[in-house]
Amino acid sequence: MSTIIAGRFTTFQQAEGAAQRLFARGFLEEDVTLFYVAPSGQHARFGVGGDHDADAGARDASAGAGKGVTIGAVIGAIVGAAIFALFKSPIIVSALAAGVFAYVGSLAGAMSHSRSGKRAHATSPDNHGSANALDARQSGVLLAVHVSPETQADAAAVLRDCGGKEVERASGQWRQGKWADFDPTIPPHPLTEFAEQRA
Repeated sequence: MSTIIAGRFTTFQQAEGAAQRLFARGFLEEDVTLFYVAPSGQHARFGVGGDHDADAGARDASAGAGKGVTIGAVIGAIVGAAIFALFKSPIIVSALAAGVFAYVGSLAGAMSHSRSGKRAHATSPDNHGSANALDARQSGVLLAVHVSPETQADAAAVLRDCGGKEVERASGQWRQGKWADFDPTIPPHPLTEFAEQRA
């Protein structure tokens, strides 16, 4: 595995400027690459799109729909029976009322058990892999540098000084001048010593 230092930039122009500073410091072109990282959830890791086969926030929606159908059908049957008793309407009205209430109940139950739009707790396994994850990787231009133990601090300093955000250290496979096994769904692990802009 190779050691990689990377930083996120807002534009390609900023990232290219940082790359030029790295080259001026003696880094080789085959050890520097830049590429765009799409927003979380938009990496098309599946044939139908998206990054995961199911949204973590919708995991309990089917259970909620089942509860809602049951509650809605019971309420609908009671309403239908009341309409039948009070207005001497046909029995079909009772069945229709039960069906309508069951349908509305299933929708309400599914919605009440969905967590879409809410952020998961940091310790939750649902915290990864959705646009609402607390530690989701931000979109932008990523400049990655293949480094040695002696050059990693210099590379990180250049990225931070040039405006790089979330300067991180990673282990990965570096092949033919590229970070070959980069996974955009894995959150970055920022270098704490470069968390603040250098003076």
